[in-house]
Amino acid sequence: MDAGAAESADGAVGRMGRVSVTIAPGFPGEVIVPIRGGSEAFTAYTQSEGSLAVNTRVVVVEQLSPRTVLVTSC
Repeated sequence: MDAGAAESADGAVGRMGRVSVTIAPGFPGEVIVPIRGGSEAFTAYTQSEGSLAVNTRVVVVEQLSPRTVLVTSC
């Protein structure tokens, strides 16, 4: 893993963001997370049993890969 990927992985966990593409249980969506002075898009999955709609506030709870996160609603 390169330094940029490690920084991305460490930096997203615990941050709040917003859903930009609806996330359904078992299916990926997308979240925008403010990070390193800007905003980055991550593919996202949810732990919740219901879908997370666009503009729902979420918290990143786990980094699954450098560009994929697990989120929960706030």
